[in-house]
Amino acid sequence: MSVMTVPPSRRAGARRDRVGYLFVAPFLIVFVAMLVAPLAYAGYLSLFRERLIGGVSFSGLDNYIQALSDERLLDGVLRVSRFFLVQVPIMLGLALLFALALDSGVMWLSRVIRLGIFLPYAVPGVIAALMWSYLYGPQFGPITQLAEALGLPAPNLLSSDLMLGSVANIVTWEFTGYNMIILYAALRAIPTELYEAAAVDGAGAWRIAWSVKIPALRPALLMALIFSVIGSFQLFNEPALLQRLAPNVIDSAYTPNLYTYSLAFISQDVNYAAAVSFLLGLVIVVVSYTVQLAVARRRT
Repeated sequence: MSVMTVPPSRRAGARRDRVGYLFVAPFLIVFVAMLVAPLAYAGYLSLFRERLIGGVSFSGLDNYIQALSDERLLDGVLRVSRFFLVQVPIMLGLALLFALALDSGVMWLSRVIRLGIFLPYAVPGVIAALMWSYLYGPQFGPITQLAEALGLPAPNLLSSDLMLGSVANIVTWEFTGYNMIILYAALRAIPTELYEAAAVDGAGAWRIAWSVKIPALRPALLMALIFSVIGSFQLFNEPALLQRLAPNVIDSAYTPNLYTYSLAFISQDVNYAAAVSFLLGLVIVVVSYTVQLAVARRRT
């Protein structure tokens, strides 16, 4: 009776596979514990509802149906959609302008300027919102004091008409440097042969930037745009802190994320909050996919 022997090469391959799994295991454990398990539990909670009589009971998709007709939630989604359509193009435009200027090689103290543009991103979001809350203050803020010193009417930057713009200004100040670094790194990865070929053909600096650099930046711009979609629909820190200064302007449903927080931790309606969170995630996925599909079609 013959015994089949495993070739040494196959044993070595199996050993390498086991070692590879050991290297990947920490990531998989964290991924499952911090993402998959919370999502599964939130999905489970969203299918139940707490009733006055009978306690918590299975409700199926009732929470999702209620969320789709929730006017406060829909108003918040429309508000952050307007925020995205206005703030993101301005932020990415500034980031692209700064990246091209730094990559041109004609700017003095480029390293210091690059650090200065990126520095606001290093400031924690809560600290940045608190700082700008002080600047926006209608009574003792520097902007109000400067306007009064010049004899001009002080703008109420925390009014209902200007609040969304004030929040957009904070977010733009925070994340322009972050997107600039992404685009600048992508610019540094472009082969210099393309610039040399364009220069031989008679292209100047502006023509090279428009016809060579910006087209090569499309993948990086798409990535920054998708990150901006996610960040816009998850807007929370800035309105949550400004709410204390203008409670009549920013209510608990000013943004979908703020509404979800209010439902879960103030109203203690965790089941409905879970359903709203899942719908918000679905909106982010749909918008991100639509943006990516539109860019792909334009490239084709």
